[in-house]
Amino acid sequence: MSFSQISSRLQQELKSNSPQIRFLLKKSPGLAFTTINEIASSVGKKYNIKVSLNFPERGKIEDYESYGTENIGFVFQRNAKSFPIPRDTIKSKATEALGNVQIQDAYMYEGKEGVRVIDQNYRLDVLPASLHVWGKINDKIKNFCDWLFENCYEVKPGVDEALSETSS
Repeated sequence: MSFSQISSRLQQELKSNSPQIRFLLKKSPGLAFTTINEIASSVGKKYNIKVSLNFPERGKIEDYESYGTENIGFVFQRNAKSFPIPRDTIKSKATEALGNVQIQDAYMYEGKEGVRVIDQNYRLDVLPASLHVWGKINDKIKNFCDWLFENCYEVKPGVDEALSETSS
């Protein structure tokens, strides 16, 4: 499964639950946050990953049109400390896919490795066990994250997903 497919599914689920989320936002933003991340978690479960939405700026949770299009975290169920491919390959692919961005090694301690990609409009934290997109997702980010999902994370659907795909 690709980043694009999973984020698209996430957006669909959030949109279909929009009335309930809007109601909860008025009643209790904390409850809305919990519900939003329960939906994200259930989408992720279909692919054996943990998906969460973050709202790093005050009031951002009110922007329900942006749900699933920015500030998403993916945790892949493993304790990996190093990438399955050379870190330099990820860095050169980031440059190729994203253009003029700042790329730096990140989280390099206790035998761990990671890559941080910084642009004026977004930041990507690429770690062996997780991927965090901070900012609005554009086509370049989507393509790079699709490449990461295929080459670094080996995301495969869970049993429920395989069954639902054949029965629809």
